Amino acid sequence: MPRPILDEAHIHPAIRTKVATHQQAIVQEVMAALKAHDVVVVGMGMNPFPKKVRKELDEAGQAYKYLEYGNYFNTWRERNALKLWTGWPTFPMVFVKGVLVGGANDLRTLMDSGEFARLLAGPGARA
Repeated sequence: MPRPILDEAHIHPAIRTKVATHQQAIVQEVMAALKAHDVVVVGMGMNPFPKKVRKELDEAGQAYKYLEYGNYFNTWRERNALKLWTGWPTFPMVFVKGVLVGGANDLRTLMDSGEFARLLAGPGARA
């Protein structure tokens, strides 16, 4: 089921550029990382779950790119752009082969089921 996103036709032309460009630097940085790395973790300081994900990936010997944006006390506007872009409400945001797979618990489930390894071994796997 596709998530609802306000159609551009329902955004007044005078503000379309503002909507389209708001805090996009952070989104572009994540998009670039997704092109360059099989596994990308987007997190924030002071949140224990990004640290948990990184520890699990380290223990599994899985290389990843970690991007950290602020903490609970700052950079929330920039992080909000990522939430709007992905539709994912929390951090970390874990991507495998450019696909958002969820957060810490979701990654653990994929790792336990073997799906994580299958995703990595799929077509176009990077070394």
